[in-house]
Amino acid sequence: MTSVIEALALGRGPKRVVVKDTIDIAGHPTRAGSAALAEAPPARRHAEIVERTLSVGYRIVGKANLHELAFGMTGLNAWTGTPENPCFPEWIPGGSSSGSAAAVAAGLAEVGIGTDTGGSIRLPAACCGLYGLKPTFGRLDRRGVMPAATSLDCVGPIAADLEELIAFMAAVDPRFVIPATQDLPRVARLDVAADDAIQAAVEECLTEASLPMTSATLGLLDEAYSAAMAVINRETFDACAAWRDDTRLGADVARRLRAAGETSDTELREAEALRRAFTREVDRLLETHDVLALPTLPHAPLTRAAAEAGEQDLTISALLRPFNLSGHPALTLPLVPRAGYPLALQLVGRRGDDAGLCRAARLLAGALRATATE
Repeated sequence: MTSVIEALALGRGPKRVVVKDTIDIAGHPTRAGSAALAEAPPARRHAEIVERTLSVGYRIVGKANLHELAFGMTGLNAWTGTPENPCFPEWIPGGSSSGSAAAVAAGLAEVGIGTDTGGSIRLPAACCGLYGLKPTFGRLDRRGVMPAATSLDCVGPIAADLEELIAFMAAVDPRFVIPATQDLPRVARLDVAADDAIQAAVEECLTEASLPMTSATLGLLDEAYSAAMAVINRETFDACAAWRDDTRLGADVARRLRAAGETSDTELREAEALRRAFTREVDRLLETHDVLALPTLPHAPLTRAAAEAGEQDLTISALLRPFNLSGHPALTLPLVPRAGYPLALQLVGRRGDDAGLCRAARLLAGALRATATE
């Protein structure tokens, strides 16, 4: 496996796709970027998303690298090699779907299929200057995807072009149809903690788009982040406990996995109660608004050098994880990187209204193009 993708030769079609190596492709082992799975046997059948992708004419050209066991935010991987960030070489590619994003940013594929349990599509997409969609939980079939049991993880696409992302979703999900309405989407601009440069870039984009907009808050947002951490820790430990003492695990993942095993039943019950309360809070706000808008990242991601020196920053996902907990669809759009590091805007839509979310993103993408040419 190279640092970005392991080359395959499957299917035929005009559009190239890379698939994260937590997703089964028949005849190829699924190793999740981990030496602990080095002897994994070849998958016997395609994951459902792979079957669907091939059936609608896409060509799969590789399995994409990732942060080991999909349990990390930097995208670094000492065993397989770390994908370079083609657009921002000094910065991390972002995890855990680092290879899917890096391959698309490098022009090796039009679409990268990743998974998002706590921001793992949206973070690498943002770090690499791309579009990334975490669909509504359960929208795209996860059969054949690691982990088999999850209440957070979603399969979704990454693309350099929003229309490419929309076309992929429409191809693999017949229910995904962009609304024909001419009405402008009503936007709730969420008041969240983020660096000044990020706030300014988001505000500029929203102002340029001239959409009906009001300011709003989600009072449980910070608590939802903590609750999502508790859930992912328990579910990842349950899925990966067989490898917790494997000496081949990377040091960072081994530490996180051992700590995840200490998540108590009480913490999990509290997290599930918070999930229900936060989901209601988001649903109520979306009764009067079509989408929520907020930064994708609260601050600059780690530099690659800092990450390689051992620094960790799970709070980079502070604005991402809450919407895994609630199950709402969320899309990241790249902004002009005027702060010297990747900037991105996140949109969140109603559960099940992934197409409406992408329609709103189209309007904002137009505003971004106008801003970029000024």
